Amino acid sequence: MPEQPARAWRLVLEHVERELLEGRLGPGDRLASERDLATELGVGRSSVREALRVLEVMGLIRTATGSGPQAGAIVIATPTGGMSTLLRLQVAAQGFPLDDVVRTRLLLEDAVAADLASQSAPSLDEVRRVLDAMEMPGLAPADFLTLDAQLHLALAEASGNTVVAATMAGLRTAIESYVQRGAAAIPDWDAMAERLRAEHRAIVAAIAAGDAEKSRALVHAHITGYYTAAGLTRGVPPTD
Repeated sequence: MPEQPARAWRLVLEHVERELLEGRLGPGDRLASERDLATELGVGRSSVREALRVLEVMGLIRTATGSGPQAGAIVIATPTGGMSTLLRLQVAAQGFPLDDVVRTRLLLEDAVAADLASQSAPSLDEVRRVLDAMEMPGLAPADFLTLDAQLHLALAEASGNTVVAATMAGLRTAIESYVQRGAAAIPDWDAMAERLRAEHRAIVAAIAAGDAEKSRALVHAHITGYYTAAGLTRGVPPTD
């Protein structure tokens, strides 16, 4: 029957999901062989291979052919790539309205700034490296805004929260495309770039000073200010 293959590979996905949720599989563990999975679940090996391809795209496993300790399908410890990919695909398909992306940024980045400020010694080296790159003279608006998106991602990664970092990575394409589109509506780009640089420096200074409330407020004002100035929204209401 035509639906049977689809049901078969989903059986394999559900099996691996149960193994992960119930703690029988974890990062670094190897899945059973294609043959053993096919026998255990009563499906064809082609269905097992299809399920493994899906799991690999999702970033949950890494597969390698051949023999030896690196061969087969292994659960990996960093599933952020898969989550980011899924978000990017949704964004590419225009599945998320712009206002929802902005509100999500506010929820995530307000929390990231406050969390970083509450840490005793947050690692901001990559953030400062991007800040320095944004000071280079003669940056075209497109290059500046690409670095801007990288800066916000670097802040999320510095927080140490892999779920937040993965979400920000998945939204990065949307964020960058929207802010790039808005740049054309800004009459004095040089003044805006200088304003954004100053806002970024103030955010990082507040984080380094351990002022969580000020960090959160500065990030919130920074994001809403640009979107409003670029005419991308009518103004996003506060999330608190």
